[in-house]
Amino acid sequence: MTWYQNLLEFYNTILRPLLDVAILAFLLYRVYDLLVKTQAVQLVRGAFFLGLFFGIASIFRLTTLQWLLNIMAPGLFVAVAIVFQPELRKIIIRLGQGELFRLDARPRLGQLEAVVTAAEMLSQQRRGALVVFQRKVNIRNIVDSGTRLNADLSSSLIVTVFAFDGPLHDGALVVQGGRITAAGCLLPLSEQQDIQKSFGTRHRAALGMSEASDAVILVVSEETGAISLAYESKLYYDLSPLEVQRKLKELIDRDARGGIKTGAEKILAETLEESSIVSAVDKEQVLSRGDE
Repeated sequence: MTWYQNLLEFYNTILRPLLDVAILAFLLYRVYDLLVKTQAVQLVRGAFFLGLFFGIASIFRLTTLQWLLNIMAPGLFVAVAIVFQPELRKIIIRLGQGELFRLDARPRLGQLEAVVTAAEMLSQQRRGALVVFQRKVNIRNIVDSGTRLNADLSSSLIVTVFAFDGPLHDGALVVQGGRITAAGCLLPLSEQQDIQKSFGTRHRAALGMSEASDAVILVVSEETGAISLAYESKLYYDLSPLEVQRKLKELIDRDARGGIKTGAEKILAETLEESSIVSAVDKEQVLSRGDE
């Protein structure tokens, strides 16, 4: 039974602590991610500051403050439950849907290909389109401005939304976690003053969204059929479908890996920067803004 004792000793001394820490770290990360997605992190911050005040009152023996906090605590808990009822409800729903244990919610390569295919079809038909890919910054206010869909990401659905003069045609389509969350969403317009006059509201909205968040926005021009990408407050105009697909994959993968770029991705980024991409503003101004 020596092998069993050695295995048990290995488990108790090495494997169990590592497993314990790994599971706890995973749960803390998923809970934090869930709180950020539902904007209930404000609730956690409020509870933290309330606990901090309790600690200060106890350490320094501030009896009056302790008495006041003890009186207010029950009412505060009730008020928090009422004010944050929608957020708490969303957290419970997400937990019931198993989102806490969903490992990877990024759009897969096949889904990105579907988006690019739809963009090509809309480009040939001279139909304008706006597709927003959420990254780390929450854009719930943008999603709430449109019509909720919660549908699978497919080229046919994207073409259906933008190919006809329906109520959702003029707005933006939002992709979150590999799914189409909403359509007909309103985007903020860019505040830059030196945008080319030839660009219309659709391109200005894409550039404005890239200024207000870290999202990546795909734009199809209704006038020229050009396919463009907007991110990091810059607009890259008239890209080929292959460039669009590669750049989308790079940006989303880089976001998932915490901003780490491989050598191939650096070469691709430099190629896109140095190629004949027409930006929403003069190229030298765009590159200088990116350095700032």
